Amino acid sequence: MNILVTGGAGYIGSHVVEELKKSGFTPIVYDNLSTGHAAAVPEDVQLVEGDIHDVAFARHIMEQFSIDAVMHFAASSLVGESMENPAKYYFNNVEGTLHLLEAMRGAGVDRLVFSSTAAVYGEPEQVPICEDSKLSPTNVYGRSKLMIENMLADYDMAYEMKYVALRYFNAAGASLSGNIGEDHNPESHLIPLVLKTAQGVRRQVAVFGTDYPTADGTCVRDYIHVCDLAKAHVLALQHLLKGGASRVYNLGSENGFSVRQIIDSAKKVTGVDFTVVEEARRAGDPAVLIASSAKIREELGWQPEHSSVEEVIATAWKWHKQHPHGYEG
Repeated sequence: MNILVTGGAGYIGSHVVEELKKSGFTPIVYDNLSTGHAAAVPEDVQLVEGDIHDVAFARHIMEQFSIDAVMHFAASSLVGESMENPAKYYFNNVEGTLHLLEAMRGAGVDRLVFSSTAAVYGEPEQVPICEDSKLSPTNVYGRSKLMIENMLADYDMAYEMKYVALRYFNAAGASLSGNIGEDHNPESHLIPLVLKTAQGVRRQVAVFGTDYPTADGTCVRDYIHVCDLAKAHVLALQHLLKGGASRVYNLGSENGFSVRQIIDSAKKVTGVDFTVVEEARRAGDPAVLIASSAKIREELGWQPEHSSVEEVIATAWKWHKQHPHGYEG
């Protein structure tokens, strides 16, 4: 079966492409390469350079390759930037997804796996967070993703377009092969920032906020290995291809680690004592985000296998050592 992967040259998308291939699917990557990397797409996978805003071209590609379902990763995803430039996020994420859905409708494609986010919950009222927890995002990025989830529900109601929305907690790590990993510009995720500092590519890593109501005063997050994340996407796809109903699932390890704990683990894994500085809180950062992923475990049989913090950091470190300047070198 042919699966269109929007944003398939990006961090999570490229790992899902790898998992789709392993599972016997034929992925076709659709990416405008604004933040993705052509080098992250295997040579035997078709890469189409295109934009989700281009309804006619996206529809043409779906028809040309007889697409059976779409996996949608193309998005802007920097929390801080979303607060400073909300227009970019409502345009790229919300309007872009609307255009993609219209291309799908035109091409007769009615199954979608959507890359959502734990940011739809905002500051949680209880931990761990379940799928039916209150949805009250504290940043524009989260609000844009929640709008898309509502849009998908409406498209299912009106046009019977079935979807699975996967609410990620903190994706981290790199392919076990070491061939693909995390390379953003600018980089905003903690683990690659920490590892670039351990490498000497960066002079220091910043801790944003040390006065949160947590054990050590720093934010606590649920880290999920990107390979475990990729397997969940394939399970979601298989659920839809079997005629399954639309679903929303959390994806997390159900374990929380503070910023300080991640930094300490990275120092242990790398053997490098790098410089850490403390800075003020960033707008829109909740104190604690830990998932309950019981629903996807029970309904789809998903089990994270690589999401210990040590393995997450070790696989990411392997990638960064081999690619000190990302895909460029």
